[in-house]
Amino acid sequence: MAKRKAPTSKAKGGATDPEDVFPPDSVGIAPLVRQILKNIGEDPDREGLLKTPARVDRAWAFLTSGYHTDPRDVVNGAIFTEKTVGTHDEMVVVRDVEFYSLCEHHMIPFFGTIHVGYLPNRKVIGLSKIPRLIDVFARRLQVQERLTQQIAQSLLTILNPRGVAVVAEARHLCMCMRGVQKQNSVTTTSSMLGVFRNSPQTRNEFLSLIKG
Repeated sequence: MAKRKAPTSKAKGGATDPEDVFPPDSVGIAPLVRQILKNIGEDPDREGLLKTPARVDRAWAFLTSGYHTDPRDVVNGAIFTEKTVGTHDEMVVVRDVEFYSLCEHHMIPFFGTIHVGYLPNRKVIGLSKIPRLIDVFARRLQVQERLTQQIAQSLLTILNPRGVAVVAEARHLCMCMRGVQKQNSVTTTSSMLGVFRNSPQTRNEFLSLIKG
């Protein structure tokens, strides 16, 4: 798929303000949606469906906007050097971040919460940027295992911390609405990098903090 260039607004001095980056409101699938409606036996010309192809087009532009967002642009300007941070074991944890994504196998939603922890190495990130970073990867066609790994690896690359831990808990509508139809099943995935992988004590501390 060709990469679209998302329009951006300019901050003072002509620089791009990452807070104002937004995707194009169309991915050009309205005609395809109209054909799908016909194929399933619907009438795309009836009143309730007249605007559905355009609405779906705009919705997919938003739901897949992560393909056109660079994680570094999201966190740009929100990474701070703290000389005293990283000299001890101060763990930073952001828990219960809601996310919504699309399963790449059936293009049906899966959603839940993600917990992120890291041990700084002199650098810290603005806390509001962690949910934004999660959205970059969630707004793509995904599998939960890869989503979890991408978030962890991205933080490791951007911050160079002593370790990163990410745990995702999600419900998959492809399991609830079709297939085995198990409505209460929850899938948990984790990615432990650096000290979180090498130190059981550090890993267990993180897991105890996100249980609260």
